[in-house]
Amino acid sequence: MKVILDTNVLVSGVFFSGPPGEILKAWQAGRFQLLLSPPILLEYQRVGEELAARFQGVDISGVLGVLATHATRLDPPPSAARACDDPDDIKFLACAVAGRADYLVSGDKHLLKLKRCERTTILSPRQFLDSVLH
Repeated sequence: MKVILDTNVLVSGVFFSGPPGEILKAWQAGRFQLLLSPPILLEYQRVGEELAARFQGVDISGVLGVLATHATRLDPPPSAARACDDPDDIKFLACAVAGRADYLVSGDKHLLKLKRCERTTILSPRQFLDSVLH
């Protein structure tokens, strides 16, 4: 199963607990293949560093290193996805299309409103945890 995690899910999983944390643990346990692209990794890094500055004691660089090493990296053209309400979300949709992802997990209302992008189902962290991982 191929999955893309929106930045809000990844960062919530690293810095907080709840469904995003459980999703990251499932990935670490090999329950799904994580897909990402260079623009997604850059956004993970930027947002992670911003939060790390506010929440001392969390080192995002270790998590980013694991992602860069163990996630499947793609380099899709932005045109691989249809337009959506938020242009910042196109990188996730393009990765989903290029990687033929099964799921895109997000807390973003613009992405959740789409529900699907070609063959990719878009779910909230709770939906993904309850309907796919459990």
